[in-house]
Amino acid sequence: MQQFLRRLTGITAIALAGVMIGAGQNSQPAQSSQPAQSGQAAQSGQAAPADKPAEKKKNYKDQQEYTLYDSATKETDATKKLALLNTWKDKYADSDFKWERLQLFLTTYQQLGQPAKMIDTAKEMLAIDPKDITALYWITFLTPSLGSTSPDTLDTAEKAANGLLAAEKPATVKDEDWTKAKSQTDAAAYTTLGWIAMQRKNNDVAETNFKKSLAISPSAAQVSYWLGTVILAEKKPEKQAEALFDFARAAAYDGTGALTPEGRKKIDEYLTKVYNTIHGDSSGLAELKALAKASPTPPADFKIKTAAEIAAEKEEELKKTNPELALWLTLKGQLLSPDGQTYFDTSMKGAAVPKLKGWLISVKPPAKPTLKSNQLLVSMDGKDQTPNVTLKLVGSDGTTAAPPTGKPVVGVEIEFEGIGESLTKDPALMVTFDVEKGKVCTVTPDGCTSLKEEKAAPVHHTAKKKS
Repeated sequence: MQQFLRRLTGITAIALAGVMIGAGQNSQPAQSSQPAQSGQAAQSGQAAPADKPAEKKKNYKDQQEYTLYDSATKETDATKKLALLNTWKDKYADSDFKWERLQLFLTTYQQLGQPAKMIDTAKEMLAIDPKDITALYWITFLTPSLGSTSPDTLDTAEKAANGLLAAEKPATVKDEDWTKAKSQTDAAAYTTLGWIAMQRKNNDVAETNFKKSLAISPSAAQVSYWLGTVILAEKKPEKQAEALFDFARAAAYDGTGALTPEGRKKIDEYLTKVYNTIHGDSSGLAELKALAKASPTPPADFKIKTAAEIAAEKEEELKKTNPELALWLTLKGQLLSPDGQTYFDTSMKGAAVPKLKGWLISVKPPAKPTLKSNQLLVSMDGKDQTPNVTLKLVGSDGTTAAPPTGKPVVGVEIEFEGIGESLTKDPALMVTFDVEKGKVCTVTPDGCTSLKEEKAAPVHHTAKKKS
């Protein structure tokens, strides 16, 4: 945190320098070599800040106060400076230069990396001037980083952020300086308001504020991550793709405002997990990250298909290219469900099922060696898969067994129409159909022909010798 706050010195200078110089450059005590006499004003030759009401001229209480002030302002070691400021505060609590002392405390705590103390100091400053931009800024900016989510903390930060948004340009500040600083402070305000709403579970409010922040400061990767988090928490399927884009932005963006490599890695791992859950696999993920790295917001027509949408599209395509397989997969899904037996009894048993295709695996041995089997074992899942359908060949009356004339050729694809007869799920799925012998055929490139049978071996007769 100390290194972070020191780095912010430059950032804050860029954002607020024009405002602070224009409105508050004369806020330090007079740097005279001698203190004012008791009851005599310090001769600073400087006016009060233009954004504050005119004040009476300020006095040092005595030589010791001036010495403490002078030592504190000249001290370059932040720890020693803090000790001097505390002594000054303890001995001269009601100093005429209380405001200037608070400003010195604020910058010293920043140098020491003590954000909680900075916020406490900023609160004291707001008690004197509720519209002070510096105090409003630091409370707004630092609160999310401290981790405290108490109601009082959130209320204080919310008030500061709204005060920052409502801040008006001081009369002595140049328009261009104010415009530059205001955009930075507005971005911080919207970020904190979004973070506060996120802690309160007001996800839609958080989303709105995070988007406003990113519109001003599109390189803020942390805000992109928070935006994705609250959108996903809204549990609106139509917005899941947007949330994934925001996570991808936080994980892939590596320019100014990016997260640390460690932070990006963790988010990338999280993104991969969520993406696979929603999309079904990682296809398209690399393209998503490349797109998000280049832009803070998704294009207007951006969409990530869910696993269910992809499955539905594949099913529709399968219905067009292989309607028999599509029908079987639908039936199989119903039959393997917990209510599969009920589905079979009410929808398939005794009912004609449209044409299906499968692979003839074997012929079930007959009950007696002297009989021909009328039962064909078929795999609906592939040529080399376990059979899951039994076809009972019957005559035109639908009941009389009608075994094939010869031995059917196995390992070929067949097509059939049948009537549901029975269902077994233990130990494995087996559906039995009654099929008229004329409604089962072998699939060939030229269409469906009668059930292919093995050719009988020729019978050779030995001629009898003449006696």
